[in-house]
Amino acid sequence: MNDAAAPVLLDVVDAVATITLNRPDRLNAMTPGLVAALVTALEDVAAAPSVRVVVLTGAGRGFCSGGDLDAGLSAMVGPPPLTRQAGGMRAKVRVVQLLHDMPQVTLAALNGTAAGAGLSLALACDLRVATERAKLGTSFLTAGVSGDFGGIWFATRLLGGARARELFLLPEVITATEAARLGLVTRVVPDADYVDGLAGLVATLAARAPIALAALKENLRDAERLDLAAYLDVETERMVGTVATDDAAEATDAFLAKRAPRFLGR
Repeated sequence: MNDAAAPVLLDVVDAVATITLNRPDRLNAMTPGLVAALVTALEDVAAAPSVRVVVLTGAGRGFCSGGDLDAGLSAMVGPPPLTRQAGGMRAKVRVVQLLHDMPQVTLAALNGTAAGAGLSLALACDLRVATERAKLGTSFLTAGVSGDFGGIWFATRLLGGARARELFLLPEVITATEAARLGLVTRVVPDADYVDGLAGLVATLAARAPIALAALKENLRDAERLDLAAYLDVETERMVGTVATDDAAEATDAFLAKRAPRFLGR
């Protein structure tokens, strides 16, 4: 059972794992303890074959405001020398590698502010669904630092180099609606409808054939890094593999019978 005072909460219901950053009094600002707990939660979920969708959100009125400036950014990198600090940070940024690479679809539920490294966490996810009142910002230059947790890497791939440069070199707070227009946010839901709208989207994803869902996510990752010939090779292997599954046969049967499919992940 979750400890209500823990920095990260994990709740698994059926095929959905919800991971909640749990420092609401600090807008879920990141500390070494929170990041370590988040890595552990993601590792546990990534190894759970029953989970198809991972929802990352924040407790209270914010998603994540970035590093905890009250504690000082030096608390995040740890004591000198620089080699030790770099090693410690590499262990912490594993969190975005997990969000990007884990077989499950990852969705950032932006219930409020997402800034700095908090925005980086959201960008590492496959999808970002924001409530109308959410605000986003890079804020690294404002804090006198160059950026971490892969935010620039993800933003460059989502927006292109020119837009990413504007976002990080000229840091401003932007609305959820503007973020959606730029392509940073997948969908914006009115505040009053946010809980139900998010739940509906998550349920739709969780109802998909899990083997196909994981294989399609691999295709999306490979499309970012492989040339066409190499991509077509691995895409073909996955297509042939998923066509041979019971789930693919069930999808056809359900379509012909005009009923909802029942996918069992085999």
